[in-house]
Amino acid sequence: MPRYRTYHNNLNYNSNDKTSFRLTIDNPIPLLVLVPTYKKYQGVTNVTYPSIEDAIKEEDAFGKPKYIFYGSFKTYGGTETYSDDLWVIKDTATVETWYRPDIKSDCRIVVLSNNAVYDVINQPENIGMRNQFLKFKVMRLKGGA
Repeated sequence: MPRYRTYHNNLNYNSNDKTSFRLTIDNPIPLLVLVPTYKKYQGVTNVTYPSIEDAIKEEDAFGKPKYIFYGSFKTYGGTETYSDDLWVIKDTATVETWYRPDIKSDCRIVVLSNNAVYDVINQPENIGMRNQFLKFKVMRLKGGA
């Protein structure tokens, strides 16, 4: 038996499997995506986000909420810094969900259990470029006296 086949058999390699990534959402929670609209006024581009209530009420062609989705939301604590006489807490989290083409780097994500609004940090990662799974990081800034 050739050496490379033995090596693959030791790794339990399946040649029919195109990628080994499988999405496992342990505790899915309802999330909401806020898609911005851009308006140009006197040469300046203004970004506006819909309110949470308006985004929840909007429905698709089948009568289901258009911007609500389910996914895993994993936080890893926050980073505390002291800036301009304020304590600033930078919360970050990782979101894994099924692929949605409307989630981009300029969107905001709302956790519907506590209405916490997070900004998407970078371009969401389309796992395996198969338009099945999406993974991205979000960040929220909080401040206090």
